[in-house]
Amino acid sequence: MQEIIIDKEFERILPKLDEQTYAWLEENILEYGCREPLVLWNNILIDGHNRYSILQKHELPINTIDMVFDSRDEVLIWIISTQVSRRNLNPLQLSFYRGLHYNADKKIHGDIDRFVSNYPSGQNDRMQGGTAGRLAEQYRVSPKTIRRDAHVANAINAIGEVFPDVKMDILSGKTHITRKQLHELTNGTDEDVSNIVEKIVDGRFEGGKPGTGNVSGSDEMRPWERQFSKMANEFRKILRDHEKTDNTESARSALRKYIEMLEEFYRNM
Repeated sequence: MQEIIIDKEFERILPKLDEQTYAWLEENILEYGCREPLVLWNNILIDGHNRYSILQKHELPINTIDMVFDSRDEVLIWIISTQVSRRNLNPLQLSFYRGLHYNADKKIHGDIDRFVSNYPSGQNDRMQGGTAGRLAEQYRVSPKTIRRDAHVANAINAIGEVFPDVKMDILSGKTHITRKQLHELTNGTDEDVSNIVEKIVDGRFEGGKPGTGNVSGSDEMRPWERQFSKMANEFRKILRDHEKTDNTESARSALRKYIEMLEEFYRNM
């Protein structure tokens, strides 16, 4: 049986299916079989993560096909293009994926937009060589929208670095955040991202620039809230390092340290 590798970055590009949709897919596969093969690149699964988990769960045969790409960025573009054409995505999701596509495309082809900067305003956007112009035609939006989408994608990815679960909740629509709020996060520090996302999750964030303290019901976090948030962020970073090494003992040690920190925090409140 061919080895299948799960790449966390590729797996997390798209939001997880809700329970009802996943259950429907599972029933469909059990009744009719898996009619679409899983798609691999260098043994890395790039299409069919939900189908793969169902096939594994029920120990069903797994059919695969291999595709050839020169880089991860090319794979990323293929995943985005394929999935966007399949799914009924909300405006924020579309904005995120268009932004990912734009960023990946520029990594491959360079900053092509700068070579048309001498043309009059508006004509740049119509130039076929411009990255934003080409993707604008593909997605039927304006080049300015594509560039703004890049900021949205960068902000969501910054959130994912500190709060992976919140990133998935945002993409699935479980946690609400506007594109304006995301754009503001691109100008903030890591601490700004942590503080603002905490407020978003709690429903206390109303907007404003990072660090301005424009929060519903409070000008700033209370000292004990800041301390707790700092400890939680440190623990998340430790767990992310554990995920890269897959060292169970280090995760247990990190959890024990976190429990001790919480106990001391509780005693000092």
